[in-house]
Amino acid sequence: MSKFSKLGLRRVVGAAAIASVAALGLAGMGAGDAAAVALPNGYKKATGVDGEVVQTWRTGESAYAIGTVANNPTARGFVLSGNYQTKASSGVNGNIAVKYIVGCQVDVSGLELGLGGSLDIVTPSGGVSGSLTLPLSPGQVAIVDITDKDFDAGKAMSIQLSQLSFKLNGCAGYASARSAVKVIAAKGYNTDDGTVNGEGTLIQSTLYGKPFSIN
Repeated sequence: MSKFSKLGLRRVVGAAAIASVAALGLAGMGAGDAAAVALPNGYKKATGVDGEVVQTWRTGESAYAIGTVANNPTARGFVLSGNYQTKASSGVNGNIAVKYIVGCQVDVSGLELGLGGSLDIVTPSGGVSGSLTLPLSPGQVAIVDITDKDFDAGKAMSIQLSQLSFKLNGCAGYASARSAVKVIAAKGYNTDDGTVNGEGTLIQSTLYGKPFSIN
């Protein structure tokens, strides 16, 4: 088996989106908020050249739109919940990261990771909740890095989002979002010295959720 060492994927705040984060409390459903809409479950299996297997699941994902107190037409948001899990075959460990692609007057159904702008969210371990504020202008897209966790070989790792709210400011017109669960795994996976290292196949797998409207 071959060894590899590749540059780690650094998260950069790019020109495509400038975002700010406010650490607030849990988002609740107040008067006038719509009922949560269940989104389809998802599953993806990725196999390496040496037979390594990485599986990813998305279950219980739901979202509903929320308005603003001032009923500003350029400000709206949504609240989401979901469970995201991965498990690799024996000897394979890695990292699972939950991200969201959010677009203002952009159809995100065909968009994948690797766009110009991103935002890191510092979150505690375990379930993730709170409130994020994204000032998005028409035509802009933000990739929001919610949280990530390393997982051990042969053991499942899950991330749960509970009533996590996104608020968009400055976005008039159509807006939409979709989840993306990215898994990087290998035998002996580690990120020493800012690089991704391991043996055999470096497996990168992304499971995308169904796009949903924020209007």
